[in-house]
Amino acid sequence: MNAATIAGVALIVAGTLGLVYGSFSYTKESHEAKLGPIEFTLEDKETVEVPQWAAVGAIAVGGVLLLVGGRRR
Repeated sequence: MNAATIAGVALIVAGTLGLVYGSFSYTKESHEAKLGPIEFTLEDKETVEVPQWAAVGAIAVGGVLLLVGGRRR
């Protein structure tokens, strides 16, 4: 497999996951404090919405890369 085929498959998978789930969340550590033996950390939960047009565009570009990558042999 060449790089265009791998990138095409990755874009199709990412676009499909974007359509199915619509968003993803992650936790980031924002503040940390140490007061003697006691430690405090503040974690923020962030949610990122994936637009449908971006997911469909990723699937379309992935399909084009698969077609172009397959024809260059």
